[in-house]
Amino acid sequence: MELFESLKQKIQGKQLKLVFPEGDDPRIIGAAVRLQADGLVMPTLLGDADAIASAAEKNHFDITSLNVVDPSQMASDQYQTMVEALVDRRHGKTSPDQAKEMLKDPNYVGTMMVYMDQMDGMVSGAVHPTGDTVRPALQIIKTKPGVKRISGAFIMQKADQRYVFADCAINIELDAEGMAEVALESAQTAKIFDIDPRVAMLSFSTKGSAKGEMVTKVQDATKLAQQQAPELPLDGELQFDAAIVPSVGEKKAPGSKVAGHANVFVFPELQSGNIGYKIAQRLGGFEAIGPILQGLNKPVSDLSRGANEEDVYKVSIITAAQALANH
Repeated sequence: MELFESLKQKIQGKQLKLVFPEGDDPRIIGAAVRLQADGLVMPTLLGDADAIASAAEKNHFDITSLNVVDPSQMASDQYQTMVEALVDRRHGKTSPDQAKEMLKDPNYVGTMMVYMDQMDGMVSGAVHPTGDTVRPALQIIKTKPGVKRISGAFIMQKADQRYVFADCAINIELDAEGMAEVALESAQTAKIFDIDPRVAMLSFSTKGSAKGEMVTKVQDATKLAQQQAPELPLDGELQFDAAIVPSVGEKKAPGSKVAGHANVFVFPELQSGNIGYKIAQRLGGFEAIGPILQGLNKPVSDLSRGANEEDVYKVSIITAAQALANH
């Protein structure tokens, strides 16, 4: 089944709530109208109510059934509760006055709505840079217990082929512990998208064919990940061809349960991951879906500022699927 049709079936009728801090952007409004009409999520648009209404009218969107929240018009008791929750969450790092200043930013309001269980997830980034979306999530929602960092995965899809590439978006450098953590989070991401994970820890070396610190790091990361999840099919260090081509995998890594059959690829650092997914996308004809932020307690998705309405629609479906997996 096509990926998004499968995801739609999972989330249909589950009444998952997503908040969109860039509520007056036509791309956001159009996607929200479709999502609600399709029964996939219950969207909330954040922003100036008049600006949202004007943008909707200009672009011929009927938003009469959408939930619109104007942070500047929030009830005083509701606003004060949010301020106090933010101060408490920041454990002394933020004063009440600083919290009030932060909550002038709709991304902080949206993030607090997720943190306070008013929403199941947030989608932002069509207007704001990545840092403005990720920073509040890290400060407030934070990472899952036992997870120290977020990472960015891409679902790479072409016809009936579907793979996970990570980390291709967030961490410039990963040590062995970080690479192992990204591997385990990527395996969980794969399951959300109906991929039975077989994880390859990538390198320019296969099973000691080359030496050096970069190779040792991947070997150490493989051992750590295997110790933490012994039931997970995971192997390394593997070159990409050994990871995906059965004949090469059998020759270079005989006896491996992953070599030649991997579908989750963990890159040793951001440079190779980012280059790798773009080669697959531009030369291989794969659709790159993401980045999907991994490791947070609750899902927050960062759009590209070049995103169109369809991109917003699809990323929202992914975010809802992540939220459902967390329930």
